[in-house]
Amino acid sequence: MSHLSIIFDLDGTLVDTLEDIAETANAVLTHHSLPVHTLNEYRRFIGDGLKILIERITPPGTEQHLLKACYRMFFQLYSENWQNTCHLYDGIDDLLLNLKKQGIGIAVLSNKPHAFTKLFIEKFFPGEPFACVYGQRDGVAKKPDPTVALAIAERLGNCPRNMLFVGDSGIDIRTGKAAGMTTVAVSWGFCSIQALREENPDFIINSPMELLQYVRPLA
Repeated sequence: MSHLSIIFDLDGTLVDTLEDIAETANAVLTHHSLPVHTLNEYRRFIGDGLKILIERITPPGTEQHLLKACYRMFFQLYSENWQNTCHLYDGIDDLLLNLKKQGIGIAVLSNKPHAFTKLFIEKFFPGEPFACVYGQRDGVAKKPDPTVALAIAERLGNCPRNMLFVGDSGIDIRTGKAAGMTTVAVSWGFCSIQALREENPDFIINSPMELLQYVRPLA
C-alpha cells in the first residue's frame, strides 16, 4: 500500500512572511527615494522570486543598475529581519505531525531564494519532517516550471498523478498542473479566493487539517 506524497509552497502556505517582506522592501524603496507600498499591495507582488519582486515594487522603467542595487540591499536587510514577525499559520504543526504519523512523504518547493528557504525550514521545522527542500537557485527554473516538482516526485518515489501540490497562489496551481499533480489551494495565504478560483485548482481548503481528506492510501 502506497500513499500520496505532498509538495508544499512556503510563503503564504506554511509560514506567514508578508509583514517582514513588506517592511524590508519598503525600507529599500525609502533608501532609494522611491514610492513605498501598503502591506495589502505586497500580497500581489510576492510569489515569483526576489528579482521579480524588486521589478514589481519599483516604478516602471527603473534602470537595471538601480534594480540590482535594490536587490542587493533587500537581500542584506532581509538577512537581518526575516524572522521579526513571521510565524507558522495555525494548524500547520498539527497537520505535519499527522502526515508524519501516516508516513506521507512531504517536501517544500519555494520561489524564495534557497538560502532563505533553508533558514525558515531550520527555524520552524527543526525535526526535519521534509524529505527535501528547494528554494530558488541560480540556473534552475523556478515555479511555475514543473522541472523541480517532477524531480521531487522522483525522489519521493511517487508518480506525479499520485501527488498533491499545495500552495496559496496561481503560481503554485500552475506548477502542480504542469507537473500532472493534484492541486490544492489554501485560502489563508496571500491571494484572494477569487484569484484562486480563477486558476481552477482541483480543491480549495480553508484550514490545514482539511488537507487530510485528500491524503489517502492507494490500492
